Amino acid sequence: MGITIVGLGPGDGSQLTREAWQVLSQAGKIVVRTTRHPAVADLPSGIEILSFDHIYEAAASFEEVYETISSAVLEMGRLAEADGSVVIYAVPGHPLVGESTVTTILNRAKPLGLKVRVVDGMSFLEPTLTALAYDAFDSLQLFDGLEIASYHHPPLNSDQPALLAQLYDRLVAGEVKMALMNLYPDNHGVVLVHGAGTAGQTVERVPLYAIDRSHRINHLTSLFIPPLPKAGSLSALAETVAYLRSPDGCPWDQEQDSRSLRAGFLEEASEVLQAIDDQDMDALREEMGDLFYHLVMQVQIAVEQDEFRLNDVIGGIISKLIRRHPHMWGEVNVADSAEVVRNWEAIKDQENNEGAKDESVLNSVPLALPALARAQKIQQRVVRVGFDWPDIQGVEAKIREELDEIRSANSPLERERELGDLLFALVNWVRWQDVDAEGALREANNRFERRFRHVERLATAREIDLIALPIEDLESLWQEAKLAVASDLDGAGRLNDPPEGVL
Repeated sequence: MGITIVGLGPGDGSQLTREAWQVLSQAGKIVVRTTRHPAVADLPSGIEILSFDHIYEAAASFEEVYETISSAVLEMGRLAEADGSVVIYAVPGHPLVGESTVTTILNRAKPLGLKVRVVDGMSFLEPTLTALAYDAFDSLQLFDGLEIASYHHPPLNSDQPALLAQLYDRLVAGEVKMALMNLYPDNHGVVLVHGAGTAGQTVERVPLYAIDRSHRINHLTSLFIPPLPKAGSLSALAETVAYLRSPDGCPWDQEQDSRSLRAGFLEEASEVLQAIDDQDMDALREEMGDLFYHLVMQVQIAVEQDEFRLNDVIGGIISKLIRRHPHMWGEVNVADSAEVVRNWEAIKDQENNEGAKDESVLNSVPLALPALARAQKIQQRVVRVGFDWPDIQGVEAKIREELDEIRSANSPLERERELGDLLFALVNWVRWQDVDAEGALREANNRFERRFRHVERLATAREIDLIALPIEDLESLWQEAKLAVASDLDGAGRLNDPPEGVL
């Protein structure tokens, strides 16, 4: 009574199970999801076969196709239940391997009071694994190709092999390729398996960038992705750090706590910034790795103290990003990036002030920020309540006022305070220029360092004692260094190799 779902196996009728053959042989009429399957031609004679092939031609998406089919089968089942008959619904492969119509039917049938029987069938997996000579228990990941095509960054672990089913056509393969190339190198070797378990089975080995160039791709095509040769996933890093902290691990790593790692964390963050300033991608990759180590190390320490885990950290930032981008995951409309920033800050302030007694606009300004960055952040916050000069002339006048107050200071303490006020006013002036004060000063530090190092090289090459050199000659060397260092920079401000003979 109700609905019986039968798996037709991956190939022709020879791969039908005995149970499936018996059920089909006793049926006067069956409904198949599609006739585009080798087993359909080998079904027992005398059976009336209905199909949903016409829905594929009329629907706008696969989701719409599967929803329509599921609803139709459930309605047939309801009518069959009423008159004491049964609907035979036959699907390719195994009913619960890559068959979204089956899971939908199972989920909806129980609330409707419909009985559903599932008759197992061999899936595409078995012949695909045979074609690849691969053991599924060797950490194989299984995904629907259509699902992967919908991602910008695929949810795969590159340290483990993956099998993607139902590439369907070259268009889907192209979308899958674009998603995968966000995780794997373009030339990573992959395997296309066409028609696994059928007489036309073909195995095709290609680089990732070429998968959509295969003319053999069809609805029976799967993609096997071997793991990358070197571990590179976040989970692999977490395991490495956990091992270092384990009783059999490294004595130094075992001794660390969250506070002892602070200086190293700050140093690594600074080196990341330096690599960005230098536009040195090799250095940036390495320094970000060092920073990742510190992040995961802090998480591991928290895990050991039963405070939080890695998925809590990552889940938290995912939720925050979605919550603070209502124009992406909600119904808010924005005109430009400036409005995005305003919405972000408004949501952030609301979050930070929830339950707080002191609902200051400054609540979300971290105390641990570098002084220059914190000054600019404070100024950006108070502007929201109108605490700002009406024009830049007021800012410049404030700078002149602070200079005068420094000159008239009567004590070292008073002078220090006035110098602080001057720095704060200068940061405000920088803000009015739409420039990041911290970044601007860091660039200035780097420029000065490059120039002064060049002065030192000039002095060494010319056997000049810088300490004994008159200020006029030092200035001449400095100007020479400015010209030389400027010529060493490319259009993006990155250092080129020093030209030969410059000294």
